[in-house]
Amino acid sequence: MNGLTFDIAHVLAGGLVLVSFMMLYQNRLYALLNIFALQAVVLSLSVAWQAWVQGATHLYVTAVIALIFKAIIIPVALHRIIARLGIHREVETVVGVGLTMLAGIGLVALSMVIMLRVTAGADPLAREDLSFALSVVLLGFLMMVTRRNAVSQVVGFMSIENGLILAGTGAKGMPLVVEISVAFSVLIALFVIGIFLFRISERFDTVDSKALDRFQGERQ
Repeated sequence: MNGLTFDIAHVLAGGLVLVSFMMLYQNRLYALLNIFALQAVVLSLSVAWQAWVQGATHLYVTAVIALIFKAIIIPVALHRIIARLGIHREVETVVGVGLTMLAGIGLVALSMVIMLRVTAGADPLAREDLSFALSVVLLGFLMMVTRRNAVSQVVGFMSIENGLILAGTGAKGMPLVVEISVAFSVLIALFVIGIFLFRISERFDTVDSKALDRFQGERQ
């Protein structure tokens, strides 16, 4: 593998981490969905590059699935859900953005330390991709626990799945049947989440998890 090939793969995988930080920083729902779509585009480019590097043609299918479903269909669907429910457009956080970003930096550093040690004997490109993939997964978890709005928590969940796809492709690819099943599972989950959000909004007039916690406390 020549240096340019490695550098391009490194930039694309690192771009996913950068976009994850952009998502953590964002405090507007529509902008958050647009950034998630950008993350899906970067993911599809990264997977397509891995397909070319590995000579694994089935990974091109993964790249196309990520582009169509995650960069187009899911963001558009969530945009419509937000408009339909009249959800508050600002993303409310549990802690400040500054603390969240610092925690994110710490998680990325932890990911690098863990994966580079665990995969010491692996291919250099796979090691880097797995490190970046774990970073994306942990940043997705961080988004889920630091956001109060259910839609932003859904975006964090899907960002975690993006990290898992990057890990799968970096580890010399996943079987095509697994990739297709994951794509359809995410699509089905989107429909379920949409119905769930409609029901919550209809019952409580909000999708703020803090308000739902207060309601549960009042019932107890």
